[in-house]
Amino acid sequence: MKAFVFPGQGAQFVGMGKQLYDNSQLAHDLFETANDVLGFRITDLMFEGTEEDLRQTKVTQPAIFLHSVILAKTLGQEFRPDMTAGHSLGEFSALAAAGALSFEQALNLVAIRARAMQKACEANPSTMAAVLALPNETVEQICDTIDDIVAPANYNCPGQVVISGTLSGIDAACEKMLAAGAKRALKLKVGGAFHSPLMEPAREELAKAINDAQFAAPICPVYQNVDALPHTDPAEIKANLIAQLTAPVRWTQTIQNMVADGLTEVVELGPGKVLQGLVKKIAPDVATSGME
Repeated sequence: MKAFVFPGQGAQFVGMGKQLYDNSQLAHDLFETANDVLGFRITDLMFEGTEEDLRQTKVTQPAIFLHSVILAKTLGQEFRPDMTAGHSLGEFSALAAAGALSFEQALNLVAIRARAMQKACEANPSTMAAVLALPNETVEQICDTIDDIVAPANYNCPGQVVISGTLSGIDAACEKMLAAGAKRALKLKVGGAFHSPLMEPAREELAKAINDAQFAAPICPVYQNVDALPHTDPAEIKANLIAQLTAPVRWTQTIQNMVADGLTEVVELGPGKVLQGLVKKIAPDVATSGME
């Protein structure tokens, strides 16, 4: 069985999507539609901007979404996965590509999500850190011992968990992780504590927009971050998407569940090869490839 998977924030690069724009009339038209929906020419920033431009959450998230979903749209009948999933932001790409949301509605939700997250980051200075070579349970237990807000944010692959929290909380947690035997506890260059309770203001803002949006049943099961399980019911998909902002991304568990359900091949659609690398670490027997 084949899955298409979609990357999240961090996979962006200057020039992303330019080849699609130049070589496909459908892609060109969708990118121009996106410029109109967003109210600014995101294509200029994607194709010719600076790395600094692309690092702004309000630009990064729509840019990665557009690259991923427009690529999927250009595949036409070739886009026939048995299952699909996305990492964090990539879940919106997965839902749009699988027909659960229209292109315009999904892009609008991504733009609202990005702005709300950026606002939450500015209101509460916070960060994230990657913890390597500790069991999930140990990471969770240490997070629970910290007085400040610190929580697991991404279960990326066995031995790699990203934690989110306040600046002082992450510093304290990193010290304890290293003392407990972590190979590394490395602070990331991000603007906030994504997938933690500190994103609650953003979750509330996004919840209203998600509840107002029209969702349909996708063409195949979408494995969602919150519970790592397949979903096709629009009401369930909505509820899980709302919960996603303050809950961890269970990527390891998602791939493991897909394998249990018959997964043999993963195709990553969008910028970078991060998810292919993670899949190889989670399920070495699964074939991986990508399209940019």
